Amino acid sequence: MKLADEARAIPLCLALFLSTAGCGTGIVGAPETAPAEPEGDDDVVSATSAEHIPMQATFGAPFPHLNQAALALFDAGVAQFVEVEGPADGLGPVFNDSSCAHCHSVPVTGGGGTTLETRFGAVDAGSFDPLVEFGGSLIQAKGIGQVGSCDYVGETVPPQANVVAQRRTIPLFGLGLVDSVPQSTFQYVARIESILFPSEAGRVPLVYDIASGRNAVGRFGWKDQETTLHQFSGDAYLNEMGVTNPEFPDENCPDGDCALLACNPFPGLNDDGSDVTAFTNFMTLLAPPPRQPLDRVATEGKQLFAATGCSHCHWATFRTGSGDVPALNETTFHPYSDFLLHDMGSLGDGIVQGGAQATEMRTAPLWGVSAMTLFLHDGRATTLPAAILAHDGQARRARDTFASLSSAEQAALVAFLNSL
Repeated sequence: MKLADEARAIPLCLALFLSTAGCGTGIVGAPETAPAEPEGDDDVVSATSAEHIPMQATFGAPFPHLNQAALALFDAGVAQFVEVEGPADGLGPVFNDSSCAHCHSVPVTGGGGTTLETRFGAVDAGSFDPLVEFGGSLIQAKGIGQVGSCDYVGETVPPQANVVAQRRTIPLFGLGLVDSVPQSTFQYVARIESILFPSEAGRVPLVYDIASGRNAVGRFGWKDQETTLHQFSGDAYLNEMGVTNPEFPDENCPDGDCALLACNPFPGLNDDGSDVTAFTNFMTLLAPPPRQPLDRVATEGKQLFAATGCSHCHWATFRTGSGDVPALNETTFHPYSDFLLHDMGSLGDGIVQGGAQATEMRTAPLWGVSAMTLFLHDGRATTLPAAILAHDGQARRARDTFASLSSAEQAALVAFLNSL
């Protein structure tokens, strides 16, 4: 099949599958809320409400059309997000930074960043060990200093580790929409991929949801290791800042040495849950990144994006269900991700985490990619073409097809990505 023919065929196939949800067709796994119809050529907003009202916003702004109560929650969340914590607030004793906004700052508060954190572990006879006894698998690179007889310094990778990986700060724009997608939708997407693109199909990870006490679909983090924005927030508060909270009450032992916690200046529960709730509110109400109108070149690039197979994993469109935030109900949005795990071969980070294996990574959303300066999970690529050409594993075919394009065609595809 020629590229142009495939570009037309793939959206048609998706439309046929997606339009069947809930229509009594007998397709196994059809969710109550299916992914929305394929994106129209004239749709250049990141999200649209159930009333077909565009929900376009600037970077770092809340969703448009929020009521005053929701705006107050957003503002309070921003204030907490940018607040600098100290040891008296529970920071540390080891940590990566003292404020969420220090890492999530590109291009504005709530974005991604150039900060790279380090994870490590050991592989022996094919089995991964996170080396918890040495503080693994996440390095907390800073310490609060001298407290009594203890000197808290940043952790280091132990010599027992034979796997070391870096991870880039993830942008937070529009994650409230992702949080509002029913679990069954992700399972349905995986089913469609297994039928249409079996060699490239993603996998739905099931990880432990602390609030419900049972497994749920993972959708946040480089490895889909978190199920909800609230759990994502609590995990980051503990593991990035050292602040314990109700869902994550146990302090990290510096370099695995729990005896050092005897000098911890704030040994009790550091946050009663109110800060984590504020972080969650901020991320929930943070609008997705703005999009740019498509010119002729970017329109050609959009067609090439489908023709090369990029759209097999980077799905354009999802729709939320009905949830706790009425303003986000039944909203169509365009993240350009399937939020599933894919075997990325040599592009995997070697870390086993949550429900993800060593070579598996979550499909990164592409919206807002024009504001990024580093690409891929470890920031190894400084340009979009380099990021595409570094793909491997299940994405190898799309990578090779992109490599076979002319320089003008590659530039057109990149122009489309920069419009997202």
